[in-house]
Amino acid sequence: MDLLQPANDEHYMRQAFREAEAAYAEGEVPIGCVIVKDGKIIGRGHNRMEGLKDCTAHAEILALGAASGALDNWRLDGCTLYATLEPCPMCAGAILNGRIAKVVYGSKDKRLGALGSAYNILEGNPLNREVQVVGEVMGEECLELVKAFFQDLRKRPKGEDSLE
Repeated sequence: MDLLQPANDEHYMRQAFREAEAAYAEGEVPIGCVIVKDGKIIGRGHNRMEGLKDCTAHAEILALGAASGALDNWRLDGCTLYATLEPCPMCAGAILNGRIAKVVYGSKDKRLGALGSAYNILEGNPLNREVQVVGEVMGEECLELVKAFFQDLRKRPKGEDSLE
């Protein structure tokens, strides 16, 4: 089931990338996410764990909440989630629970990626939901942003809280 043409995947990934850039500007790990239904972005999010002091404030979780609010429904059937980094196990579980139909991600996450790199939460899941996965759309660009963030982080004086 192909919900959007692959040419559109890069367009929406660029929107997720803008969210990642916003996270970077706030001193957060630069991961961004958008959720699309019927060609319209209905949810946006970027990492806010530090700012919100919340371990669940991942880009995907925040975007899922925004999309649920936009639809006034937790069931996100027919939606596509775009994330700049392969979702972690927590986010993959939320993707299943929210009934997302398709996930498009930028860069693989070899350490925590739950869509096939380190784990595969979606394949053969106990909820018996099929989720189409497309990986490495703008992968190099997304990875470079994360690398730049951590390079900047290592350059900061010890004890400094933000990248500003």
